[in-house]
This record gives sequence, structure tokens and C-alpha cells, in this order.
Amino acid sequence: HVQLVESGGGLVQAGGSLRLSCAASGRTSSSYAMGWFRQAPGKEREFVAAIGGSSRYADSVKGRFAISRDNAKNTVYLQMNSLEAEDTAVYYCALRSGQAAVAESTLYDHWGPGTQVTVSS
Repeated sequence: HVQLVESGGGLVQAGGSLRLSCAASGRTSSSYAMGWFRQAPGKEREFVAAIGGSSRYADSVKGRFAISRDNAKNTVYLQMNSLEAEDTAVYYCALRSGQAAVAESTLYDHWGPGTQVTVSS
């Protein structure tokens, strides 16, 4: 059973930075990709970034967010810079088997409970 736990969310002013972490534990496969998604109030969950054999980003965060991973710690990070009020959401990490860093949420098998990010303008 795979468990994901996010941390690092909080309240930040517009223009500020936060770094989210997501630690995976349990029976992870030797090859997996991880992604970050977010859901704002009244909106559907949307893709933010993913990393596997390569990385990919939503257009809305390119140049501002950076995803990275520490395989030894089974942890993925999301460095968020130049935050905007529109980035306010609950951020979820997800894990899928294989190296494909996909943007489709239905292709991820495991999800964390989420962490709140609030950007004040």
C-alpha cells in the first residue's frame, strides 16, 4: 500500500515563494512518476507539474514553478516562485507506475490528502 503525504503549504503574499514536499512510503515500484495537481474552490482539479523520465508543466506555471525529486528519499518537491492569487488552491501529489510524466489525473494510482496554499494579493 502506497501512502503519500504532502507538506509545505501555507499562506504567502503575492510574489512570494513556497516549496511543497511529497513523501511516498509503502510498496512503491522501482520505476514511477509523480505529479502535482491543484484544485481551487468551485473549480475542477487541474494539472500543475509532473516528473518521471522527464518533467512537464502546465502553461500557467511555466517559468515560475519547478518540480524535482529525490529518489533516495522517495520525495518530490514543487518550488513555487512569483506566486499569484490565482495559485490559491489545495495542492495534491500523485504517483503512478512507469516513467511517463503525464498530465492526466486518471492515470495516477495514488494520491495524497492535499495541502492548502493561499496567496494573498
